[in-house]
Amino acid sequence: MGIISPQKPRSASKVLLTLFLVILSPLLIIPVLLYFLWGAILYLLIWLKWKKQFVIFVYSNSPSWKDYIEKEILPHIRDRAVILNWSERRNWKNSLAVLAFWYFAGYRNFNPIGMVFRPFRFVKTYRFFEAFKEFKHGDPRKVKEIQSELFRILKVQKTS
Repeated sequence: MGIISPQKPRSASKVLLTLFLVILSPLLIIPVLLYFLWGAILYLLIWLKWKKQFVIFVYSNSPSWKDYIEKEILPHIRDRAVILNWSERRNWKNSLAVLAFWYFAGYRNFNPIGMVFRPFRFVKTYRFFEAFKEFKHGDPRKVKEIQSELFRILKVQKTS
């Protein structure tokens, strides 16, 4: 009589798991490829439509930043930006800017955000959420720093 090794059931389950993953891997690769293909299509459309540097700026009606953004940021970028108000997203129409926001902003700290698109370069994002948390508690340094970097890349000469 042979002794049954306790490793045999484990090795069989490893083989089955490996076989299962090998069979499913094409099904997992397809969505990833489609996701990156969609991003490439968005970049191409953006570069063709907005031939120069362009901005998508998203903010909301939060009392933590609404007044500041409307007075200190939007007047300086309005002529070259699509401004989207997150609080009014139910009224958004599908457009290139909205599709780009959904794709490039991600799922965290996306409001407020400035996204700068330049020809044949990856999007540059300026996430203000964490900075406005500190701003709310009396420390405006990070908000000013992100704002300055956004204005620098856009070559905005702030007059106020």
